[in-house]
Amino acid sequence: MLFSLFGWKITAIYIGFGLLVAIFGGYLIGRIKGIEKYVLIPVTPMEGELEQVQIRMTPKERVREAWEYTSDIFGKIYLYVMVGVGIGAFIHGYIPAEFIARYAGGDAWYAVPAAVALGIPMYSNAAGVMPLVEVLTDKGMLLGSALAFMMAVTALSLPEAMILKRILDVKLIALFFGIVGAGILLVGYMFNFIL
Repeated sequence: MLFSLFGWKITAIYIGFGLLVAIFGGYLIGRIKGIEKYVLIPVTPMEGELEQVQIRMTPKERVREAWEYTSDIFGKIYLYVMVGVGIGAFIHGYIPAEFIARYAGGDAWYAVPAAVALGIPMYSNAAGVMPLVEVLTDKGMLLGSALAFMMAVTALSLPEAMILKRILDVKLIALFFGIVGAGILLVGYMFNFIL
């Protein structure tokens, strides 16, 4: 979708920077000693070689286990999902694009951070937010700010953080938001500078 709106050069640069942020962020988080203690669900390493582990279950047992696991996860997070989607829907439906373009548009130094801050409370995927990005750029928002907005919606959404709070400690979520947020700001400023 990005390709159809802005062409292959912008799409390639965007994908490249997105991968760079993801790889570098993952590397940084992986280098932190003892970070596993901030994962709230029990994660135990498998013993033995992977080839030696054999799970023998009938299809009926697999379905039952999958259903129980899914029900357990759903029971723990559905309220967070509903609240998060509600917040995102309210902002998406009641905050006009003109408001976002007015306060996060133009070439002011605060345009990229404002775009990121406006994107965080929303909940959408890239395909769902692309029409809004097109409207924002048509209304005068610089492309870097619009892409930073889109990245914040998809990677730093507050509703997703609320969901992750059930399985990750707030410190780990804050670390993730900090690293990814810094990368998004950098990408937004670079796009605004380049273009």
